[in-house]
Amino acid sequence: MTSLMKKVKASQMSDSFLTAIFIVLSGGFQDAYTYICRGEVFANAQTGNIVLMAANLFQGELAKCLRYLVPVVSFMIGTYVAEHIHFFYKYKEKIHWRQIIILGEVLLLFFVGFIPQSFNLMANAIVSFVCAMQVQTFHKVKGHVYASTMCIGNMRSAIVSLFAFFRYKDKEIGEKAFIYFSVIAVFAIGAGIGSVITKHIGEKSIWVSCALLAISFAIMFIKPKQRKNQKK
Repeated sequence: MTSLMKKVKASQMSDSFLTAIFIVLSGGFQDAYTYICRGEVFANAQTGNIVLMAANLFQGELAKCLRYLVPVVSFMIGTYVAEHIHFFYKYKEKIHWRQIIILGEVLLLFFVGFIPQSFNLMANAIVSFVCAMQVQTFHKVKGHVYASTMCIGNMRSAIVSLFAFFRYKDKEIGEKAFIYFSVIAVFAIGAGIGSVITKHIGEKSIWVSCALLAISFAIMFIKPKQRKNQKK
C-alpha cells in the first residue's frame, strides 16, 4: 500500500500545472526551432507535415516529400518508445518513469544542437521523436487531458469548457477552461521565444528547450502536499 501511495504522489506532481508550464514552453519552442532553423518543418504538428508530404508527393517532388515523411515516421516511433518505457519502468520508486523520458529528451535535444544544417533531416527526425515522447508522456494537467506540443485539441477543450461554464456557472468548469487557455498561451509564448532566440543563435538555440525540460525534471522531485481524507 505504501508503494502504491508513492506512485500516486509522483504522478500527481508530474500532472501539476507548474510542471506543465515548462513542458509546454519547450513544446512551443521546439516547433519554432525546426520551422525557422531546420527547413520549415514542424516538429510537433504532424498534420501539417502530412499535408505537405502528400502535396509534394502528388506533385512529383519526392525529395521534398521525404523532408516531411521522416518526422512523421519518427513521431510514430517516439510514441511507441514512450509506451515501451512506461510499461517497463512505471513501478520504479527512486525515479519516476516520466523523468526517465525527460532525461532522454534532454540528451537527444542537446545532441541536435551540434547537428549542422546539411543534416536537417536527421535533426528534424530527432526533434519529432522527442516531441512524440513528450506528448505521449505528459497528457494530463491537474486531472485534465491536454496536449503539450500542439494546440487544436486544447482549443476545442477550452471553448467547450467555457461554454459549459457560462451555461452551468460551475467554478470547477471555469477553472478547467482557464487551464486550457493558459496552456495555449504558454505554448504561444514558447513559440515566440523560440523564434527570437533561434534567429539569433541558430542550431544551438535548442539547448534552451533542454533547460526548460531540465526544470520540469527537477520539479518532479518535489513532494506534493498530501491531502487528508483523499479518496484512493
